[in-house]
Amino acid sequence: MAAQLSEFSDQPPLPVATLDSERTRRISSGGFSIHVREWGDPAAPAMVLLHGLRGYSGTWRNLASVFSDRWRLIAFDARGRGESDWDAARNYYTDAYLADLEAVVDGLGIGRFMLLGHSLGGTTSYCYAAKHPQRLACLVVEDITAGSSVAGAGFERIVAEMAALPTRFADWAEARAYWRKLRPGVSNAAIEERLFESMRPGTADGVVWRYDAEGIAATRIAPDPARVVDLHTVIAAIRTPTLVIRGGRSDFCNLAKVRELEAVNPVLTHASVPEASHYVHDDAPESFARLVEGFLAGLKAGKAVAS
Repeated sequence: MAAQLSEFSDQPPLPVATLDSERTRRISSGGFSIHVREWGDPAAPAMVLLHGLRGYSGTWRNLASVFSDRWRLIAFDARGRGESDWDAARNYYTDAYLADLEAVVDGLGIGRFMLLGHSLGGTTSYCYAAKHPQRLACLVVEDITAGSSVAGAGFERIVAEMAALPTRFADWAEARAYWRKLRPGVSNAAIEERLFESMRPGTADGVVWRYDAEGIAATRIAPDPARVVDLHTVIAAIRTPTLVIRGGRSDFCNLAKVRELEAVNPVLTHASVPEASHYVHDDAPESFARLVEGFLAGLKAGKAVAS
């Protein structure tokens, strides 16, 4: 987590403190260089972590601090984000993200693994599970289900946020104010982490995004309908034990839809975290980690997860 400054400060954010076992590398995916972050023993069972639409690989440090004594955790900046390459063609669609995930796990020589994805990363995770059932020991998806990305209050909120996304901020104080308005419930330290991980000084002046804000916004605001994935059929095809963790205050992951899909696919189960919004691992990190831990323990007892 980043060190804390006043939310009114115009100073740059302090660097985020890394974990002792944290290390990075780069892997090529179809000509794109993907920035990969790892924690834990390289010989331990693998857990691959996918962030959301405006996320970054470092968002998983809290979870890594809980599991890195038993798991090799692997996260990467999706194309267009963090330290990964931007896509000049603005190919920010599920098939591209899925190809990048395949390139990373194959490039690292990972066999069978556990997969966890938040929001956009959850869509990629569902699709990977349906396509590669033999590769996954289990799946955890954070706050997304069928229909989340095409309709509903959360969908409309995110599209509105992306349509109104500033491309530049006058200074760090203005950037802090933007994040505080967007995420009023998180701590100042969490705001500082977002500043450090997702923003940088502009080449001339001010503060700009570290990710391809314009390209990603354009794809979300006016996507190619032919490339928008219908998760109903994808989720119906999954045969991997799957836990959906949703925020009790989420406007994005519809509980009725989660239950509807559970009723027709017995590998699915869910849990809601009452105090959390769409960002469960941020809003309630301890509850999130406990749910993941409990899910894995249950599967281990049933011999579904290798230890």
